[in-house]
Amino acid sequence: MKRSEAREHIFKMVFGLEFNGAGELPQQLELYFEQLGEADEKDRTYIEDKARAVAEHREEIDALIDAHTTGWKTTRMAKVDLTILRLAVYEMKWDEDVPVSVAINEAVELAKRFGGDESPSFVNGVLARIAD
Repeated sequence: MKRSEAREHIFKMVFGLEFNGAGELPQQLELYFEQLGEADEKDRTYIEDKARAVAEHREEIDALIDAHTTGWKTTRMAKVDLTILRLAVYEMKWDEDVPVSVAINEAVELAKRFGGDESPSFVNGVLARIAD
């Protein structure tokens, strides 16, 4: 599985945390992978580990996002945009395997696919401020 495809699955798992508590993550992961079916053990481990890591760093990530936005605190953001930002910020700050430019580019691509019309430019702008 390509990294961009795995990232999409991570996005979906992290998005689910908005509606299910972090304590439900193991159960949600199992249900998700049962439905997915195509992931091998390596891909599954990668997706699971990164989804857990984003969830564990959520408070720090949200604080970074809040510090770099004006008039758009995490509590007011669209859940899709917020989830994309959380994943990208995690990759930018804590995942040494993902270059910052790749994290931003992949986030913008997710925003184009799953967000609203303004999502790609919003996500790009927030991440550019955090990257500086």
